[in-house]
Amino acid sequence: MAAASNYTAADITILRDLEPVRKRPGMYIGGTGKAGLHHLLWEVVDNSVDEAINGHATTIEVTLHEDGESLTVGDNGRGIPVDVHPVEGKSALELILTTLHAGAKFDSESYGTSGGLHGVGSSVVNALSVELIARVRRGGKLHEQVYRRGIPQSDVQVVGVARGTGTEIFFRPDEQIFEDLAFDPEFIAERLETKAFLNRGLRIVFRDKVKDSYQEFKHEGGVEDFLDHVIKGAKTAPIHIEKISIRAKDLDHEVVRLEVALQWTEGTDEQILTFVNGVPTEHGGTHEQGFKDGINKALRGYFDVHDIAPKSLAISSDDIREGVKAIVSVFIVDPQFQGQTKAKLNNPGVKSVLTAAVRNAVEQFLNLHSNTGSAIAQRIMQAAKARAASRSAAKQVKRKRAISHRLNLPGKLADCSSTDPERSELFIVEGDSAGGNAKQGRDRTNQAILPLRGKVLNAEQATLSKVTKNKELSNVVDALGCGMGDQYDASKLRYHKVILLMDADSDGHHICTLLLTFFYRYMPQLILDGYLYIAQPPLYRVDFGGESFWALDDRHRDRILAKIKRRKRQKKINIQRFKGLGEMMAATLKETTLDPEERKLLQVCIPDEKVEVTDKVISDLMGRDASIRFRFIMDNADQLDELDV
Repeated sequence: MAAASNYTAADITILRDLEPVRKRPGMYIGGTGKAGLHHLLWEVVDNSVDEAINGHATTIEVTLHEDGESLTVGDNGRGIPVDVHPVEGKSALELILTTLHAGAKFDSESYGTSGGLHGVGSSVVNALSVELIARVRRGGKLHEQVYRRGIPQSDVQVVGVARGTGTEIFFRPDEQIFEDLAFDPEFIAERLETKAFLNRGLRIVFRDKVKDSYQEFKHEGGVEDFLDHVIKGAKTAPIHIEKISIRAKDLDHEVVRLEVALQWTEGTDEQILTFVNGVPTEHGGTHEQGFKDGINKALRGYFDVHDIAPKSLAISSDDIREGVKAIVSVFIVDPQFQGQTKAKLNNPGVKSVLTAAVRNAVEQFLNLHSNTGSAIAQRIMQAAKARAASRSAAKQVKRKRAISHRLNLPGKLADCSSTDPERSELFIVEGDSAGGNAKQGRDRTNQAILPLRGKVLNAEQATLSKVTKNKELSNVVDALGCGMGDQYDASKLRYHKVILLMDADSDGHHICTLLLTFFYRYMPQLILDGYLYIAQPPLYRVDFGGESFWALDDRHRDRILAKIKRRKRQKKINIQRFKGLGEMMAATLKETTLDPEERKLLQVCIPDEKVEVTDKVISDLMGRDASIRFRFIMDNADQLDELDV
């Protein structure tokens, strides 16, 4: 109490310039894992795409350098201004790269539509890079400025002559910030091709100097080509030949362009990929809701006009959209995103514009193509009948379980005192011994522990009846309080962080995979809402010269040893391999895995473009057909240095 009463102005910390970014990078790029690392690239690429969207650039070139940890992005746009700002007294280039909320995207005369809203993208990349070099071609001159961790090393210099105009940004992410600096070339190529699809005619080049490969993307067909690509990748046949395409301009003072392509397929999964000004919005938003409402209203109107469905058949919105594959791309003057990572659009006026445009276009298409309309109607009625049968079966199983309306918490659950889901965390732990250590090391205020016994049931191979009768999985469902399957209710979820905490060995990975399979099949919304995480306990402890380092796996241990050996100190190195969480001291488990200030968590997510791939991988590797797993092991065996059995 004495310390709290001495709270004065001297206790206030002021973070200046780019310090806030380095202090809390997750606020700007979502995290310091793989997704955050690649987000740096998309911030730079999106600046070049904005030049293309507004008619100033035709080509973007991305180069992954030989080290696999640095990139260069260049375009033939106008080039970032390098003249001195009349008020700030610095070059515009330096202002953009060192000042949050500085840029031309706040000025509608400079950019009609833009993927950037906050004006912090380039400066964030600069702040989180150990080195960044900006080169600008303007006025026949090549200008250059070098930065180290966001700090300019000199003023803008003229380093040569240049033809044309454009901007080139080289950056190397900071190892002090990111857990792993290795970029994923396949992911980069896939994302760059997506941007080429969304901007018809834009040429994007990707050079991977690690593998010495060259790829060029240019799609004149735009979103229609994109939809073909998605359906072929999902290996799901469409039920009709014609794509329903919507291309409209000047819809509204806010929505200046809309491009949509959709088809119903024979599959059961709905896949809607949404974009705003070329930026993927993985969590959807008002444009996605407007699109869904437009489809629902169009099909309900079609059913009413043609009197197709029997009165006794209840058709839901999910039935209407089952099997739909769609690309929704909108261009907006002033996009309002939720967070700097731009994962969700918040503009309220966009919803009604999308609903009206999609409804009118889909109704017109169905009425002009009677055979296609009939095939889609039959598809929807089939889905409604199947869903009704599934609900009936689930209710029967629920009655047999005789679950009371009141929440019945499992006896092994060591609950937290907090009743606020946003503050509460549930660690699902492998084994009673590990659970005991976790209980000792946890913060009882907001961290709950649920130990599980051994390897849980494989939900991919089991029936719904077996899943609901399984004691360990029932404990998980009861602890969460939200139900499963059709009974899932997110509003009843008791914890907004559900963390899988298993041993860092192969057995632990297997149990984690079994739980992931269960959540994916019976609580997918838990994943989609961003509530599921995987803890990263260390497998090794490396002691050197009074310092302790924690390694997640063999490769991480080897990287730590390599860094230690570069110090050239003649001191003994001690390496301890943990047999499991049960063998770890409670204090060590707290320090490395439970403490929010020190731990590392992997958030489980399924990007929209990976929905079909995820479903296939789980079906193949966790399903009943062992021959598929055998082929997978044989095809990938050469990638393993050793097998941990």
